[in-house]
Amino acid sequence: MEKNPKPTDIILHQQAHTLELVFDNGKRFNLSWEYLRTFSPSKEVRARFGKERILVLDKQDVVLEQMKPIGNYALKLYFSDGHNSGLYDWRFLYELGVNQEQYWQDHLDRVAKLPAR
Repeated sequence: MEKNPKPTDIILHQQAHTLELVFDNGKRFNLSWEYLRTFSPSKEVRARFGKERILVLDKQDVVLEQMKPIGNYALKLYFSDGHNSGLYDWRFLYELGVNQEQYWQDHLDRVAKLPAR
């Protein structure tokens, strides 16, 4: 992974429900709001023990209502479900982009193993 990728463009697509990030190395990612909310870097989503993340469910209708830059290193995202903790720093957003397919498939696999709700 690049050492310190930084976004050159950050575009909120309201109709597509995605956040588009273009990095200074030419990489471009479209991250859905559901994906961003599901993989929040906040302490409440990260597991307390081990590497496994807390399984966040039912965020398919979440809206990214606002985003604020934090210095020159991160974004703070405000979601319609009230979640706004955790800073999405450039390195983390880049990691989410590069690993989007794998991370999302891992999430879907974990959801599939849940008992019927």
